[in-house]
Amino acid sequence: MAENLRSETPMAIGKSRALPFALRRFSELLEKAAAQSGVACEVRFASGDIRRFGAGPPQFTVIFRNDSVLRRALSEVALGEAYIKGEFEIEGDMLAMQEARRLLNPNALLSTPMRMLYDLFMLPATVINKRAIMAHYEVGNDFFRTFMDTKYRFYSHCLFYEDDETLEQAAEHKLETMYAALKLGPGKRLLDIGAGWGGVHEYCGPRGVHVTSVTISEESEKYVNDLIARLGLDHCAVKLEDFLEHVPDAPYDGVVIYGVIEHIPYYRRFAEKLWSILKPGGLFYLDASASLRKYDVTDFARRYIWQGSHSFLCLQDIVQELLYAGFDVLETKNESHDYWITMRHWAERLDAHREEIVARWGAKLYRVFRLYLWTGAFAFRVGDLRAYHLVARRRDDRGPRPGVRARIADFIRSFK
Repeated sequence: MAENLRSETPMAIGKSRALPFALRRFSELLEKAAAQSGVACEVRFASGDIRRFGAGPPQFTVIFRNDSVLRRALSEVALGEAYIKGEFEIEGDMLAMQEARRLLNPNALLSTPMRMLYDLFMLPATVINKRAIMAHYEVGNDFFRTFMDTKYRFYSHCLFYEDDETLEQAAEHKLETMYAALKLGPGKRLLDIGAGWGGVHEYCGPRGVHVTSVTISEESEKYVNDLIARLGLDHCAVKLEDFLEHVPDAPYDGVVIYGVIEHIPYYRRFAEKLWSILKPGGLFYLDASASLRKYDVTDFARRYIWQGSHSFLCLQDIVQELLYAGFDVLETKNESHDYWITMRHWAERLDAHREEIVARWGAKLYRVFRLYLWTGAFAFRVGDLRAYHLVARRRDDRGPRPGVRARIADFIRSFK
């Protein structure tokens, strides 16, 4: 039940006065969250009214600068935009706050999915990829390094052998797992799709692996080139080009893609390209954030975090395309728990660097990423999002891809 507290200001609404309709709707949302999940919170309205929801001390507090936001649609994107504009503050346990957030409508805008469909079907894949990557990463390397692991600088989930390990230890485990799965060693040729901040180079290069990275981010290319020069990895390279256009001098022994398939939803084209650049028997390692339905991205995330045709991995779809393209899938592993712990570390580190981030990049960027990282951590913890790694091996033959008639027959059978 909600509890009215007497405000210290004369503007308190008090128990005898009903809240206006907009405020009452917001109160009902928090009452429902408290009843369903047991969270307790406090809300301080701009009018001076203070209300508490749930039993026990408040786990988080919402402080409104004005009431205008409550007169809009109570959707995730509307409240998210109000937060990043500074119209209200959230103090306390950000994970507890998520219990209320998940009751909001995550998809209230028609323009967002229409824009995504236009990008997907009307623009070349390489153009979409370039635009989306630049929109997300244009803020620069220093910002992302405020919250990523300090050892290998991964912007995808790390692997925790124990929950209390450091993020840096988990980053090392991520590379150990990939290195063993791809059977790498001195002289092996490895393609790294995405490059990031050079973690694959820094781990594999000194072990004699010939690493080539492809990236469409100029910031990433420069960073990795500087890393190669600093570590003396003359047998390694980074190229500024899209993977879909990459033509190697010789086939690779292995390919790794860490957290980048989300930007390449064209699984058939991706799998066929992958087959063409690997040696027969060559191995492929992928890890990614995933959802049960392809393109299941909220309006807020698509507007403020991942633009273009970003899609969480759809495991069943990519497995099908790999099999059709001539691969044997050797292993899939659920790593959702690892992603939850990774994003919790990121969110905590972001909050720890709040003053620096606001001073250098502004409050808006801090607020956007605060919502993104804490919401993502919660989604992996409760199963709204998933994460996997997958290992596949290239066969000699191109695979049993069905023709149009076979696909139509499969489609008809799916309704039986």
